Amino acid sequence: MREQDFEPANYVGQVDEGKVTYRSPSNIALVKYWGKKEHQIPANPSISFTLESCATTTTVSFTKLKSKAKDYSFELSFEGKPKEDFKPKIEVFFNRIEPYLPFLKEYHFIIETSNSFPHSSGIASSASGMSALALCLMHLEMELQPDLTIEYFNQKASFLARLGSGSACRSIEGPLVQWGKHETVGSTDLFGIRYPYKVHPVFQEYHDTILLVDKGQKQVSSTVGHDLMHNHPFAEQRFAQAHENLTKLRTVFENGDVETFIQIVESEALTLHAMMMTSLPYFILMKSNTLEIINTIWAFRKKTGTPVCFTLDAGANVHVLFPKAEKEKVDRFIADELVVFCENGQYICDSVGYGAKKLIDKNE
Repeated sequence: MREQDFEPANYVGQVDEGKVTYRSPSNIALVKYWGKKEHQIPANPSISFTLESCATTTTVSFTKLKSKAKDYSFELSFEGKPKEDFKPKIEVFFNRIEPYLPFLKEYHFIIETSNSFPHSSGIASSASGMSALALCLMHLEMELQPDLTIEYFNQKASFLARLGSGSACRSIEGPLVQWGKHETVGSTDLFGIRYPYKVHPVFQEYHDTILLVDKGQKQVSSTVGHDLMHNHPFAEQRFAQAHENLTKLRTVFENGDVETFIQIVESEALTLHAMMMTSLPYFILMKSNTLEIINTIWAFRKKTGTPVCFTLDAGANVHVLFPKAEKEKVDRFIADELVVFCENGQYICDSVGYGAKKLIDKNE
């Protein structure tokens, strides 16, 4: 697929008004995307678990204007309240996607959105939020062009979501989604694809408990963090490492090799933070309790042999990953030994999910 393939032909449908709701999940990268080129193109490929419970629900109501407007016409609310400070980000998103959705200035949109998880909790709300909005807009395009295939619908929704937030392209489907060109998988920089190879049952029911170490504002925005990879002294080695780890994971996923999975995932998490610590300017995103959790997980795994591991996003919070069969034991370990390191004892229990869903209005 090329970018031009997402530019629509003349629409055949006529839509004056409507309403649609999508629930789209966040995701947690196993091989990290860190560093990007123009137009939200990743500097290296990545792969993620799609989550089940941590999700954004977005409703978009649309009414056709009497004539095409000069600017985008929309209202935005978050958790039932107007959210003016979100509007510039939506305007930037609309600007980026208008070549692919030329109807945007022909409608007035009412966008209502909410999260199933606390705001500023370290969950990738931009991934779930932008993917949910992209899906709602694709619903309108499907009404204007009813012959679109489901495959094309998902690919274009992922393509559009990427232009809002890179990782959002990995939230359309699940349980494993890869994004970025890779020499053997056949994935693309333009959108995320459902992982095409065999996945052992152990990885289809993985759990992710997110320990909320620091619920404050992110120290470094994702955009700034990605930009720090330009001219980074270790960037090329990092990008090569991501390719290599993705190649290794093919055998891991096929055979259910949890031990090697742990090595790759934890190494990827620590490498992400190492890149931030060795950039200019440099940042330490972990907190002391992040390190306490990591060391406690390592000690527990060594003592009990339980295949539990961690990963991190660009922040202090810790994702604790483990197979479904270990849930009772790991839940007890988290409650007994890890909750003490969480802000106000807060954590979120989640598991691998299967992507976004269109929600049906019961009043219809």
